[in-house]
Amino acid sequence: MKFTILFLFSFFSISFVSGQSLIGTWQLVNQTNCVDDELEDEDEDTEDLIADMKSRDSGTNSVIRFKDNANGEENIRMIGSRKSTRMNSFMYKFDGNNIYLLDKKSKLLIGSYIVESITPDSLIFSNAARACEMKVFVKVSDKK
Repeated sequence: MKFTILFLFSFFSISFVSGQSLIGTWQLVNQTNCVDDELEDEDEDTEDLIADMKSRDSGTNSVIRFKDNANGEENIRMIGSRKSTRMNSFMYKFDGNNIYLLDKKSKLLIGSYIVESITPDSLIFSNAARACEMKVFVKVSDKK
C-alpha cells in the first residue's frame, strides 16, 4: 500500500514538473512565412523579389504576454519608442499542444496554433491552418 501511494505521488509530481508553463512575457525573435516554402524553383527575378519583400520588414518588436487568468496581450513597439504603438488584448486556452486565441469581447476564435516546442526560455509554435508559418519567441523577464 505504501509503495502504491509513493509511486502515485512521484508520478504526479514528475508530470507537473515536466509540463512547461506558457505564462509570462515572450518576445518574437524569428518568424517564417509560406513564401519561402512555396517558391522552391525560383529564378533570379523571384529571388530578388523575395529579398526585397524581406528587406521591407518593419523591424518592430512584438511582445506577447500570457497571464495566469487566461488573458493575454500583444504589444507592438516601434524602434526608439518607449510606449507601445499597438496593443491587442485577447483571451487564450492552452492545452499543452495547442494555443487557442479568443477575442476578448465576443469570445470567438481568432487564432489556433500548434506548439512545436516549449522550454523555460523559448516557445515555438506554428499556425494550425498554415504549418509553414512558424514563430519563435524567447522569454523576457517580468521586471516591474
